Amino acid sequence: MRSMDDNAIALIPAAPVAVRSRDTDYPYRPDSNFLYLSGFEEPEALLVLIPGRKAGEYLMFCRDRDVEKETWHGRRLGVDRAPAALGADDSFPIDDVDEILPGLLEGRQHVYHTLGKNQTFDAQLLGWLKKSRMARRSSDDPDAFISLDYHLHDMRVLKSRAEQKHLKNAAKLSAKGHVAAMKTCAPGMMEYELEAALIHAYKREGGEHAFEPIVGGGENGCILHYTENNQKLNDGDLVLIDSGAEVQGYAGDISRTFPVNGQFSEAQKELYNIVLEANLAGIDACKPGNHWQDPHDAAVKVLTKGLKNVGILKGSLASLIKKEAYKPFYMHKTGHWLGLDVHDVGDYKIDGEWRLLESGMCLTIEPGLYIGNVRGVPKHYRNIGIRIEDDVLITATGCEVITGDVPKTCDEIEALMAGA
Repeated sequence: MRSMDDNAIALIPAAPVAVRSRDTDYPYRPDSNFLYLSGFEEPEALLVLIPGRKAGEYLMFCRDRDVEKETWHGRRLGVDRAPAALGADDSFPIDDVDEILPGLLEGRQHVYHTLGKNQTFDAQLLGWLKKSRMARRSSDDPDAFISLDYHLHDMRVLKSRAEQKHLKNAAKLSAKGHVAAMKTCAPGMMEYELEAALIHAYKREGGEHAFEPIVGGGENGCILHYTENNQKLNDGDLVLIDSGAEVQGYAGDISRTFPVNGQFSEAQKELYNIVLEANLAGIDACKPGNHWQDPHDAAVKVLTKGLKNVGILKGSLASLIKKEAYKPFYMHKTGHWLGLDVHDVGDYKIDGEWRLLESGMCLTIEPGLYIGNVRGVPKHYRNIGIRIEDDVLITATGCEVITGDVPKTCDEIEALMAGA
């Protein structure tokens, strides 16, 4: 509210329930901005901030208690309990929002709300404004809609101590899922069996999967967002897993690549160690004062040099980097912000310049190599996809890798799988 003017009001609705098919809904997840500000996880809710009233008011509209509906669909917090549970100044039934909101909008010159995310709510808001306009002079009409995204997204880039705790818990649970998948894996299994091992590890400790797991064996590991997960895992192939748990709304995001049979071939090990060195170089570049692009540049240099050393690329290192010769085999950035969303909000550039890393930021470091059945590449390197991804918190003096519970050297992975 301190970033708004006193003559403003902010409206942040929870996400609508999404229908999967007929009378079946997708699992409910609130809008991340709504969750960030309230911690409230029920649908049919609206958060209202009014900075100019008293010392600033936080109001919550939510569903009232209903014995019959709760018998069918589960317990509700209810209007009476909402202020104490959510820290709100007051709460109202969501069914009364059409009567109450027009009065709250009166005299407000700026409405902070991000249009276009929820068209049903946008239409409601226009109706409230019309009703409010009829009750006052037209000169008092709001003169601007202002998106909340700029203010909230910049806040969400810097994680509080409580948020860092949630992120570490999500990272630890994500790590347990990856270790379970490594221990479970054997030739002849299906990709979805490893997916089940991941989700089982998350669910058994009260977590959810933050996104649909990627489990790509062999050539499927070269598809960046492969989610079919329906093919057999063959002896001699690698399997690439990209998956993370969600805890208290915060996401983990880990990628590991390991041999289906528990033993890297020499060619696999060569390429794997290139990616591992790039992962470590990217992490080393994560410290306050460096900018967002520094970890990527460090990883690209290692990957390009490695591809040159094994004969996949030819030419001088500087020239290969300048002309981006690595891009057929490494086509994405080395990381992204991480938080309430897996690809979390926040600008990567400010005024056209790469953003400087600061203590409290959380990002991923995830270099990879994806070498399909490409003519001109030695056959023993083909159909190998490798990605090694860790979650990193920027600290005052450097960084903390919060996903270190998952093995990532060849020897560590082979030892874990042999022990299983």
